[in-house]
Amino acid sequence: MQQLLNQTIHIARQAGDAIMAVYHTDFARYQKQDASPVTEADLAAHKVIVTALGQISDYPVLSEESDPQTQPWALRRQWQTYWLIDPLDGTKEFIQRNDEFTVNIALIHQGKAVLGVVYCPPLDRLYYAAAGLGAFRLDAGQSPREITVAPTPQSGDNWRIVGSRRHGADTLAQFAAALEHVSAVSMGSSLKLCLVAEGSAHLYPRLAPTCEWDTAAAQAIVEQAGGQVLQPDLTPLQYGQKADLLNPFFIVCNRPDPLWRDTFMALSQP
Repeated sequence: MQQLLNQTIHIARQAGDAIMAVYHTDFARYQKQDASPVTEADLAAHKVIVTALGQISDYPVLSEESDPQTQPWALRRQWQTYWLIDPLDGTKEFIQRNDEFTVNIALIHQGKAVLGVVYCPPLDRLYYAAAGLGAFRLDAGQSPREITVAPTPQSGDNWRIVGSRRHGADTLAQFAAALEHVSAVSMGSSLKLCLVAEGSAHLYPRLAPTCEWDTAAAQAIVEQAGGQVLQPDLTPLQYGQKADLLNPFFIVCNRPDPLWRDTFMALSQP
């Protein structure tokens, strides 16, 4: 697992180089059928990752930029172990050039993210983890440091909550109202989950749509850092269990707390 993690980190950095080669240019952008944006950087990173993963393992690869016609549910439901990637998570942030985008690479085994690498190329910041190996953050010019989630705030202390820069602001405000003392920060991409993993935030309630490739890599990091990514029924978020690749609403935390549990479950109802 350590060797596979090291190889995946190298691949994420290669994809980051491909993205940064495009970042400050007049890059081409397109619109997908679901109206979400995609750029030539997304496609370049996809090509780098898929090619490189094929050289280190025989596991199938599911990418946000994969052709869905070539990987129908009838095929995917047979996969026990596979790579799940978002070559450029936070494409809107990339287009706005605000540096809040990442390369996400996860290894899924029997529905669980067992390895994850999240790389933020403009910051040269890397988060990585694998089952049994712990979770780490590595910044440019520094040594890796092991990360852990923050303990639950004591009564009267401040809850640090991270939310999406672009989605779910109203429901996030309703959730925050359940807590007495709150400070909130908005951010793009899977960096939000990583803030909880490293203890910079206590909670990330996601009350807006995401897809499985948006969360898998960072979930592996959160879990190895001692945290949880929980569905509305407070069971762990899982992968590859259904044809639909949309996630349910979820919350990232160290553990469920009565102070917010009922509010989260109520806001998560359709």
